[in-house]
Parts: sequence; C-alpha cells; structure tokens
Amino acid sequence: MGHLGFSYVGLFYLILLFLPNLLWAKNKPEGYDPSGENPVLLLLERAGEVSVTCCAVMFSDFNLRSWSLWSLWLAASLSLMSLYEIWWVRYFCSQKTQKDFYCSLLGVPVAGATLPVLAFLLLGIYGRVVWMILAAVILGIGHIGIHLQHRRQSEGQL
Repeated sequence: MGHLGFSYVGLFYLILLFLPNLLWAKNKPEGYDPSGENPVLLLLERAGEVSVTCCAVMFSDFNLRSWSLWSLWLAASLSLMSLYEIWWVRYFCSQKTQKDFYCSLLGVPVAGATLPVLAFLLLGIYGRVVWMILAAVILGIGHIGIHLQHRRQSEGQL
C-alpha cells in the first residue's frame, strides 16, 4: 500500500514536471483556449494532479534502494520522464503552435500529456504504491483526454 515518509525521488519527478510547465505559462501555443473543456475530464485531471503530487512526496517507497530486476520499473519510468523533458525542449525550440504542442514523440500520441502520466504510473509500480497507480490512472483519463480533445479541435481549425 505504501510507507509514509518523504520521497526525494518523487520530489525530483515533480520538479521535472513543474519547471517546464512554469515556462509554458509564458509560452502557450498561439490560439490556445482552455474554454469548452469537458468538465468531467477537467475534474478527473485536477483530482489526478493533486493525488499524484501528494503521493509523489509522501511515500518513501519511491526512494532508491539496492539494485534488483524490480529497479527496471524505475529505469523505465525515468526514461519516460526524460523523453518528456526532450519533448519540452522540442516544443520550446519550435514555433509554439498548437500542432507543436499536441504532437507525438517516438509514436507516443499527445506526448506532453502521455509521457508524464506513464512515468508516474511506472513510478507507482516501482514503489508498489497502489495510491500512485490509481492517481496516475485518474490523471491520465483527465489530462490525456483533454489533450486529445484540444488536438481534435485544433486540427479542425487548421
């Protein structure tokens, strides 16, 4: 279920998540309009954001431990988080259009939404924290759903 205690690995993940999002606040894609988002998806996204954030720092199960085959879950999670950072670099170096924002990376659709959700899901599996797994699923339904909705709307405008 999870051992309560501070997770420096979870904090590191949150820093990797929040820093580019803070930069994005001043570099939104042209024509970005969050109005009209599905309220159910928005509720799931917000609940997932809060839950993932809390789980990331309050369960010590995410911290490093001696190497085993189980550590491959953490390695896979960190790989996805690294791809997420690469996706952001690509976005910030682009013309910052909606097409750039909702693009895929290495075949991962709406990579800016999908990669961090999958990274936190695998982090939950690595830590064997069911609460993080559930939080990541809830976040994924809302966040990826909203990004897919925006991508469909922006494709209709192109």
